[in-house]
Amino acid sequence: MKKQSIIALFSLLCLSVGLPVHAQLQDQRHNLAIGVNGGVNLSSVSFDPSIKQKTFLTPSFGLTVRYISERYFKMFCGIQGEINFSQRGWKENIDDGTEDTYQRTMNYVEVPLMAHLAFGKDKGHGARFVLNLGPQFGFLLSENEKKSEAFHPNERPNGVIWQYGKMAEVKFDYGIVGGIGVETRTGIGNFLIEARYYFGLSDFYHSTKKDPFSRSAHSYIAGRLTYLFDLKK
Repeated sequence: MKKQSIIALFSLLCLSVGLPVHAQLQDQRHNLAIGVNGGVNLSSVSFDPSIKQKTFLTPSFGLTVRYISERYFKMFCGIQGEINFSQRGWKENIDDGTEDTYQRTMNYVEVPLMAHLAFGKDKGHGARFVLNLGPQFGFLLSENEKKSEAFHPNERPNGVIWQYGKMAEVKFDYGIVGGIGVETRTGIGNFLIEARYYFGLSDFYHSTKKDPFSRSAHSYIAGRLTYLFDLKK
């Protein structure tokens, strides 16, 4: 599974870099834009054995760089990279009759590198439909757990309690990220509203046969607002 995940990630990386190059059959462009982004993540963790979870909203913000190299028929092709601070983690849905609460917040630096495709108005003000897809890499900076003052882990009916007090064992994270949105081009810059989904391919706990979890991977649905201004059109 790990080998297949790495192959899939490498293929997406090649797609992200190679698609704009392959598109050099049509109208060449040199549009470079930089800006900032911010939003929220609807975070969760895929555990095996499973852990019931609630909605967990966490913030994300960072810097964005985008280069559009070609217009291929009616499609604009380019590449988009970001450096983001992103909070992830999980919030448990504890229904064992106690009033226990538990959540884990994990702070990451994320670097998505995505193929950027857009459809819509070519020049001037107007809107474009946007698709971003590619690999994402992350590194865990810090984490903290928050639980109720009275805490009764031995009351859990499924017996899954190994996560309590157990900090992440693997700091490097990687996965696949994709997003769709609408970009509005104005005289003061470009505004992009986007919905994203991240699917983690790596585990932050060790997952050998002797370890309690065989999977511990991040995923999140995100809402993003990005502001870009053109350095070169």
